[in-house]
Amino acid sequence: MTTDATRTGDEPRTADASSTADATPVAPETDSGPPTTEDPADPTTDTRGGAFWAWTLLGLVVVVGLAALTRYLEQNVPGWAEGTVVEDIGAAIEYPVYAILLGLLGNVAITLLGWRDRIAAAFRTEFFIKTGLVLLGASINLAVIASAAGPAIAQAILLISGVFLFTWWLAGRFGLDDKLRALLASAVSICGVSAAIAAAGAVRARREQLAYTASLVIIFALPSIFILPWLADVFGLSDAVAGAWIGGNIDTTAAVTAAGALAGEEALQIASIVKVTQNALMGVVAVALTAYFTLRVERRPGAARPGLGELWTRFPKFVLGFVAASIIATWYLDAAGADGKATIAIVNDLRVWFLILAFVSIGLEVRVASLREAGWRPVAVFASATVFNLALALGLASLLFRNFSS
Repeated sequence: MTTDATRTGDEPRTADASSTADATPVAPETDSGPPTTEDPADPTTDTRGGAFWAWTLLGLVVVVGLAALTRYLEQNVPGWAEGTVVEDIGAAIEYPVYAILLGLLGNVAITLLGWRDRIAAAFRTEFFIKTGLVLLGASINLAVIASAAGPAIAQAILLISGVFLFTWWLAGRFGLDDKLRALLASAVSICGVSAAIAAAGAVRARREQLAYTASLVIIFALPSIFILPWLADVFGLSDAVAGAWIGGNIDTTAAVTAAGALAGEEALQIASIVKVTQNALMGVVAVALTAYFTLRVERRPGAARPGLGELWTRFPKFVLGFVAASIIATWYLDAAGADGKATIAIVNDLRVWFLILAFVSIGLEVRVASLREAGWRPVAVFASATVFNLALALGLASLLFRNFSS
């Protein structure tokens, strides 16, 4: 998740997940063509030969098949678990969990069969992810944020800034690579996997680093669905404060929805607005990371200051699609009214499919040795940042939403 001399600047690189800065990155395939790591002298791996395309087609069958199984489990497990002791867990598990687990199982299978490198061209993780995130923009209604979420905007700005800087600082103290620092800080402070993907494009992170971060997001988000509503009740928080706290902490939108529903209807509404507001700021962070890595982190001593052209080359341009989709969806809903919701629902369903394909591909691409090499330090950083996020978000929610009434 292969080298390509024509790669664009907004795509993450791939190598191992080592936290050392001197690891040699290997660029992934671009969205416009297949990877080219195979020996062109070998007719079985010639990227322009029939064998290559046959293996790629087989790889697509594997990816799509695992994605279909993911969707099947997502839609049916809650019903199977209903009335059992695991009913709440079955209802709370989201598609990224099934997709990554199935991808990892598929990874083991294709490795044992000796297919992994032959079908790797079908793992179009970046294309799936970028398309899914552009479609995600359709669920961000800017009109709702502008008219009804003043406290949410204030909380989002303060929370993202505080948690991002804390995580960046702590990851530096633990000696993590700057690219992994950016992914972890973006994921825990903004909106989980989506933010990590945007950050990966901005800083050209390695795919194993992205897979590592995505796994941490999911691992920490699942228990939060149940722990935060319970703590909100223990602390005696109002519905508005509880919702703002949940929306500002849990790193996936679906998990926010599940936790908000457990906390109450008003809490769910506030949690959703807070999370959507943070999602909308993802593009701002991507711009900032692009500028910082271009002007500071990767600028050689004595080199000329990069111009706007270099910044544009590095910028993850799919973020513009995300913003455009949000603006178009906001205008469309305002013009079409209630009838427009059905269309947006179709777009959201399509977005889920693309993200499922992306998570399956991540699981298929993960190399266990690379993840093992990253060690325990990223886990310690993410856990510490999560605790800091909990405390800061509770303080901000209590301050900004204490007198809130819907």
